[in-house]
Amino acid sequence: MEAPDFEKLAADFYPSLYRFAFALTRNAADAADLTQQTFYLWAAKGHQLRDGTKVKPWPFTALYREFLAQKRRQSRFIDPEHLAESSTAETALATDAIARLDGAVAQKALLSLDENHRAPLALFYLQQHSYSEIAEILNIPVGTVMSRISRGKLKLRKLLASRIDEGSVTD
Repeated sequence: MEAPDFEKLAADFYPSLYRFAFALTRNAADAADLTQQTFYLWAAKGHQLRDGTKVKPWPFTALYREFLAQKRRQSRFIDPEHLAESSTAETALATDAIARLDGAVAQKALLSLDENHRAPLALFYLQQHSYSEIAEILNIPVGTVMSRISRGKLKLRKLLASRIDEGSVTD
């Protein structure tokens, strides 16, 4: 099976790659840059893909690796905006509280999670990748993917519950 051409890949994957990049970076401009860098990598190296079944995970893997490389480069500098992180309350999310949540609040909560939990959750729930595809994209074992998704969901529930308890569901 031959790898698709650049235009087909861009048409098929740009929206989902951008959403994944946004979930990782938490910034629209950085997400756009990261997505463009992924397509640049495809233009430069996509012809090297030998297994046509890897077309779907390849751009997500490339994007994630580029995100990690950028993060390593940025870790040399201190960003004062990210020095303090809020803690979450140890409360359960009530059924009536779910009805009061909207997509923006849930997305904001997802973006506040650490990258180890945010990336697998975004790939699983927002991009509908399988556990094995996520493991390949993030280069971690399938068991670790399952664990991070489970723990990430728990952290997300606690975070959303604390926001509801604080009365900030309309942030």
